[in-house]
Amino acid sequence: MNLELAPSILSADFGNLAADMAETARAGARYAHIDVMDGMFVPQISLGMPVIKSIRPASDLVFDVHMMVTKPERYIDAFADCGADIITFHLEATEDPDACIEMIRARGVKVGLSIKPGTPVEAAEPYLDKIDMLLIMTVEPGFGGQKFIPASYERIPQARKMITDRNLNVDIEVDGGIKLDNVDSVLDAGANIIVAGSAVYGKDTYGCTKAFLDDFAAWQAKQ
Repeated sequence: MNLELAPSILSADFGNLAADMAETARAGARYAHIDVMDGMFVPQISLGMPVIKSIRPASDLVFDVHMMVTKPERYIDAFADCGADIITFHLEATEDPDACIEMIRARGVKVGLSIKPGTPVEAAEPYLDKIDMLLIMTVEPGFGGQKFIPASYERIPQARKMITDRNLNVDIEVDGGIKLDNVDSVLDAGANIIVAGSAVYGKDTYGCTKAFLDDFAAWQAKQ
């Protein structure tokens, strides 16, 4: 599977958002991770459809929309209309995961399923053959800048084994507390899409993005 860096725009400069995103693309990133928070499923409120719609014409990046919202089925069509390429919902946020999967698939968008740190990895197993990506939260969702939860080093390979044992082509994305000093261990555990926010966006967005991608290339060369 390809390794991908998905810079989280939650850490970008919203007064300079399109330009910040362009810097990650210039450095070689292909994804943009877009966190949507409703103030209910998680305490914080973040951006919504108008922001995504406004930046879509300015970027060719894969829009990886992470819905941290209660009853995500209410908004799937709206996010698809805004230009999402991947729509990820939380297993814990809906009473009918299959319906959410079907709604996303019907819009021709890739399907992501996310689980919080306290949710057993096995809870996602019934849906693995229906999704394109499993997002394993490595911090509690809703707040940026948290430290990586060490127990994730056991959860990621557990998920990868379930996927491999069933001969499925499912990406594993990880989100939370990932920096250059721990990303290799996360890749070793079996993740292939890495979300990074504060470790990318800042004083040198281009340089930080390129540092991650150079690290990915060095890691792959050792495999």
